Amino acid sequence: MKLSIRDLDLKGQRVFIRVDFNVPLKDGRIGDDTRIRSSLPTIQYALDHGASVVLASHLGRPKGKPNPELSLRPIADRLAELLGTPVVFATDCTGDAARSATGDIVLLENLRFHPEEEKNDAVFAKALASLATRYVNDAFGAAHRAHASVEGITHFVGQAAAGLLMEKELQYLGHALEAPERPFVAILGGAKVSDKIGVIQNMLGKVDRLIIGGAMAYTFFKSRGVPVGRSLVEDDKLGEAQAIEADAGARGVRLLLPTDHVVTAKIEAGAMGEVLAVGDARIGDRMGVDIGPASIAAYTSAIADAKTVVWNGPMGVFEIDAFAAGTNAVARAVAAVKGTTIIGGGDSIAAVKKAGIADRITHISTGGGASLEFLGGQTLPGVAALADKR
Repeated sequence: MKLSIRDLDLKGQRVFIRVDFNVPLKDGRIGDDTRIRSSLPTIQYALDHGASVVLASHLGRPKGKPNPELSLRPIADRLAELLGTPVVFATDCTGDAARSATGDIVLLENLRFHPEEEKNDAVFAKALASLATRYVNDAFGAAHRAHASVEGITHFVGQAAAGLLMEKELQYLGHALEAPERPFVAILGGAKVSDKIGVIQNMLGKVDRLIIGGAMAYTFFKSRGVPVGRSLVEDDKLGEAQAIEADAGARGVRLLLPTDHVVTAKIEAGAMGEVLAVGDARIGDRMGVDIGPASIAAYTSAIADAKTVVWNGPMGVFEIDAFAAGTNAVARAVAAVKGTTIIGGGDSIAAVKKAGIADRITHISTGGGASLEFLGGQTLPGVAALADKR
């Protein structure tokens, strides 16, 4: 168990809270403020217990130099609206601009405007630490990065604790890996097998059923010698796909791959799709873009009696309505589960929101890459750096 913000004496303290405000931003407008809202309980907890807070986040990939389009100023405005109280915006995250910014809530400018952040530079980390007397990490989405504000800073503070969101992420994901109620079903989709090999290998020793969909299924099909047309395939991962199937069989894990799919010549709105059995040579030079009705029925059945479900990645090109049936059906099946359901990854989250069932999911993880690495059994630097409870 990691030390929590609940374990800290906050009265009269200045708390540096690493948040994840890496939200979609275009022309100064926030497309989705979910990550901002997710940080509110930790911020409010600190304020309610007599602390002032310094908030720090990255946004996008500014490549180590200032970029006005990736400024956190619009986030400061939105945060003030959500909290109903002023938020002071510091025009830099270190130096005079950061030191002179005073108020109950200060939001620092984009950490990644400095190359030292991603380099985990000790001098930069120490400068960040000097802005406060306590450190709390609530940015699970950045916990897989050994960056200055995530890992380096912890060497210059007395105790590093988890925020309420970080605590919740570790609780749900940790429980799924260590003590899941059974049947335990993992659903993995998306484009690339390579993104999820670690997760698959780690989960095979823990799940009862593993469901695979999305473009990553076609690497498995090609490894079997099945015609895949122009479907996305990672040719350098064919051996891993074969090994995964063999490992699942040896462990007695039921591995489900699509038996039928929707194929099309073009991935665009209005494109015509046709349902074919997987292996049907009529795919020609077309590509698979969704699972078919027989696969939907099989997947829904495999999910129905689950007591724990972890889902990361869509079943097809769900952004186009004509190719979203599989992803929507899986979303509804997961929402109907009478047990613990955990969803991670931006596309999966977008899918459950689009399907209108987000409020029926037990836990929606804010960390895409971080949740994948955690489920893959990897040590996350931002988690390892937090103090353990005594």
